[in-house]
Amino acid sequence: MNDKTQPQPELQQDKRSNDLELAIGRQVRVFRTQLKLTVTEVAKAAGLSPGMLSKIENGNTSPSLATLSALSRALNVPVTSFFRKYEEQRDCTYVAAGDGLIIERRGTRAGHQYQLLGHTVGKQISVEPYLVTLSEESEVFPLFQHDGVEFIYMLSGEVVYRHGDRTYRLTPGSSLFFDADVPHGPEELVTVPIRLLSVIVASRGGND
Repeated sequence: MNDKTQPQPELQQDKRSNDLELAIGRQVRVFRTQLKLTVTEVAKAAGLSPGMLSKIENGNTSPSLATLSALSRALNVPVTSFFRKYEEQRDCTYVAAGDGLIIERRGTRAGHQYQLLGHTVGKQISVEPYLVTLSEESEVFPLFQHDGVEFIYMLSGEVVYRHGDRTYRLTPGSSLFFDADVPHGPEELVTVPIRLLSVIVASRGGND
């Protein structure tokens, strides 16, 4: 058994601790610079040495709660504000060319292919970007209707797209931005294959 392939708990703990120290340090520096105060001025107000404050700002030491309390008074911010950036989740999704997750949506049965390129996690707003492909086998399906707003950007092909009682001829480079609770969808597939980017934004818990 090769122990090098197994994550070591103490290393994981050290990384989490260091991430927290870095996050706290960044916040201390942000608040200090916003007040246009020097390291020496804040250190004196908090009863610290300038060297110790520099270590805190650089994430090189783990400040005690007493130290954080002193810094909160010196910077006039709540102690909890030092932890905000650490607690906030920062998501990033990378999708290599052609690797979008193929999923089923209402138009799938009409031959529409949907590749999900990412999605938000744990946010009040849901954002879902799709790469949509329509081919010769695809059928028109102008019956989509869901919560939120939608943005469509044409990449290739040509389609007549309906939104409510109006239609739009979309060619490469053209776009639509619309309220998605109005019936919408492709009405005429003029030139296939058609590839378009669709970004749907809605409040979390809305219907697809």
